[in-house]
Formats: sequence, C-alpha cells, structure tokens
Amino acid sequence: MIRHTYGWLLASLLVLPFGCSGEDTSSMGGEDFAGPNNTDNPPSTGIGQGGGQDFGLFRQILEAGALPGLGTLDAIGFFAEHKLDYPAANCGEDICVHPLLGVGLDFFNQAPFYLLQIGMNSPLKPNEMEKPPLNLVLSIDVSGSMAGESLDAVKRGLRRMLPGLRPQDKLSIVTYSDEAEVLFQGMTIASQGTLTAAVELLQPLGGTNIYDGLFVAYQVALEQRAEGDETRVLLLSDGMITQGIPDPTRLLTLATAHARQGIGLTTIGVGREFDVDLMRGLSEVGAGGFYFLENPSAVDEVFLQEIQTFMVPVALNARLEVKVDEGHRVRGAYGVRGWDNGVRSGGVSMPVLFLAGRQSAGEPTGEGRRGGGGGIFVEISAAEGEAPLIDAEVTLSWIDPGSGESRQRAAQISAAVDEGLYFSSQTVEKGFVVLNLFLAFQRAVALNEAGDRGAALGILEAVEVHTEGWLAAREDADVEDDLQYVRMFQRNLKGAGINTPVLIPAR
Repeated sequence: MIRHTYGWLLASLLVLPFGCSGEDTSSMGGEDFAGPNNTDNPPSTGIGQGGGQDFGLFRQILEAGALPGLGTLDAIGFFAEHKLDYPAANCGEDICVHPLLGVGLDFFNQAPFYLLQIGMNSPLKPNEMEKPPLNLVLSIDVSGSMAGESLDAVKRGLRRMLPGLRPQDKLSIVTYSDEAEVLFQGMTIASQGTLTAAVELLQPLGGTNIYDGLFVAYQVALEQRAEGDETRVLLLSDGMITQGIPDPTRLLTLATAHARQGIGLTTIGVGREFDVDLMRGLSEVGAGGFYFLENPSAVDEVFLQEIQTFMVPVALNARLEVKVDEGHRVRGAYGVRGWDNGVRSGGVSMPVLFLAGRQSAGEPTGEGRRGGGGGIFVEISAAEGEAPLIDAEVTLSWIDPGSGESRQRAAQISAAVDEGLYFSSQTVEKGFVVLNLFLAFQRAVALNEAGDRGAALGILEAVEVHTEGWLAAREDADVEDDLQYVRMFQRNLKGAGINTPVLIPAR
C-alpha cells in the first residue's frame, strides 16, 4: 500500500466530469513512493480492444503546428499507447483481470474520490502463440491524392510486412480509385518476389471509391476463405469519398454484415485529409483497430507490430461487469464504449480483444509506443458519509476464438482507507496520471473549439506542472512523451494569438 499527501492527485481530478473538481498548482512534497507494493511487475502481454483510434493523428496535427479538433482523440486508443504493468498473468486462463484502486479527496469539498482501474493481461506471447492460417486482404487507396509521401509510406509498410507471412498464410491485394481492381489474390510467402514487385508498381490515379474497394475486398476474402482460417480485411485510405456510393451508412452496414460472418476489419488513415469518423466507425463495427501513419516509425509499428497482433483475436463477445459494495456507487467509466451504468454496478460489451505487443513499461519504445494494451477506468463514489472500507468485484466473460467455449474470470479488491490518499500499486498511480492527461487533452480541444483558447491553455499549463512533478520521482517513457504534446499544444495555442492562461473549474 502506498500513502502520501501529494497535491498533484487532487489536481489530476480537476477535469473529471463525473465528480466535483478543481485545480491545484501547489508544489509536490511529502514522502517518496517507496513501499512494499512498489516493485516492478513481471513482464506480461497486455490486452487491447478493437475499434480504438490511435493517438497518431492527434500527434501529427500538433507537430505540424496546428490545433486538433473534435474526433481526433479517442480514450481507447490513447490508453492503448500506455503500457500499464499489471500483476503476473497466472490465473490459469488466456486472459487475467486485475482490479486496482486509487483514492483521493476532491479538491473543492474534500469528499472521498475513488477510481477503480481495471487491467487485463495474458500469459500468451504474440511471437510464441500458435496462430491459425491468416487469410488477409489489403484494400489500398491508389487515388491521385495518394501520390508522393502517402503511397510511399504504404509501400514501405507492405515491404516490411511481407517477410512476416508464414507459409500457410494467404495475402490478397485490392486497389481502388475510381473503381476497385484485384491486383492478386491468395498469394503466399513463396511468391514474395512477385508480391514485392507488384507493390512497387502501384501508381496513384483517379478518385476515391471506398465502397467499391471494401466491397471487392470482402468478395475476395470470402473466395479465399478456408475452414480454420483467420480472415481479415485491412483498408487503407487517405481521403474522403469522391466516387461510388457516398453514404457512410451503406459502408457501415457492409462492414457489420461481414463482421457477423467472422471477417474482421482494420482501417488505416494516411495523410491528414481522410474521413476520421468513417474510418473509426468501420473499425468499430469490424472489430479491428484504427491507425494513422503519421511518420516512418508509425509504419513500422502498425505494419510490423500491431497488425501482427491485431490479426488474431484472443477473445470474442467479451463482457466486463463491475460491482461495488453498498457504501459506494458507480459513476461512469473511461476507456470503453457503450458503458451500461447502474447504481452499484456497471458493465460493457467488447466484441473482440487482442494481444498487445509491448511486454513492460520499462521496455524501450524506439521512435513509437503503440501496443501497450492500456486500461479501463471506473469512477466510484461514497453513497453517504465516509466509507473507509471499499469492496469491488470485476468479472470478465468471453468466447474463446479457437474452441468456441465460454470462459470467465473474476477478481476482487478490498481496501480500508482511513486517511490521506491511497494507491493499491504503482500502476494505478500511473493510471491516474494517464487519465488526467487524456482528460486535459480532451477538455483543451473542446475549449479551443468553443473559442476559449485562454481556458484551454490554463488546463494544459496546470496538467504540465503536476505531470512534471510526478515524473521528477520516476522515469516513464509514455508519460514523458505525453508531456511533449502538452507543451506542443500550449505552443500552438499561443501561436494562434492567446498568451494568457485562464484557470477555470472543470465544472
């Protein structure tokens, strides 16, 4: 158990919309974070959800000196780029669930504030697990707008992905511009030379007919499908629909229908002009991921790391349920979509879960950091008066993709909190910081969109102070990288003509 009286946590709650909140710019002090539970957790494979939009577009916009808009930031995708180390995955199942607890006092009224962090991990290793034969269909936008850097990035990614194919895997490529064309289908690693040569000959021309590109890709996927295959479509696009059927609903219906037949869909945005809402929506209904190729390192991450793990799900039709004791209430959750909230319970259905790539928070991330797995954050509150004893139960049920069997794991956490702040482990400390950073980004985007750049700047400057204080006691590559973008956001706001921060309550 780790106790302290740091003011940074109170400030980290300033942007939580479910509870009362405020800002604190006091300096950090108090005891260090040493304690019996402050040891490093063993390396383990994190679990990621399908349908998450990665942080790449948000990063690229800030790096370009611009201000990101609504829709460029997604909680699932943001948390997935943070490796949160959970206890050993030795529960006897392919997926283990770990509830962690962080407790603070609300800054304004000193009411107890509780946050339940839920992590999932697996004893499976992506590079060691036995995977079914992969039937992969790439649908590549070769419209005129792909000329230059966009198409070069795609070619580079494909060249790096091809050697990762196994003898039993099949690859098909569909290209689309004004209409779709099957470049080749059902090729194996034995034809790598032919595949590489074909990729190099891709030339941009014409408009963007996403519907035709996706429709033909699904046709090819069905034709090449064999019993026992893992069949997926990967759709790349850099633009808005200019040809064919323009109705996004038709595309979403197409993806939904094929997902029900077991054909998953992962989407990749290239450049900055693609339809973010459409590509994210397709990945959600298609039970895949949504990525953005913002720089060369992202090409490596997406094509080599995340695509290899996101091609094979580890769980289908997962359901997460949370229950708390009579003294507490469930207020809401971050890091999931479609949360069902009750009084003392809540839950969410997740169509598919995948293995993440990184094994520990201390693992070098190179130029990028995708593949963390992330976490889910549930806010709870005291029903009345003080409730020093907190009990929570978390249950995860799912269908095993290989056997079709129903599986379930449950875990409990109980903590007596009598004074000060409490963290059940160092991982939930990092979770508080990560959640705080996400909410600061989210609120700053909304304030800027509303024309209040001064308030947006105030939010970012406050979170910068407390993040720096947290990092002063430890090293964390994920949070250090986040802090760079907090500063970039401030720089861009000031460049837009606002230099005086305005500190305002979150509510």
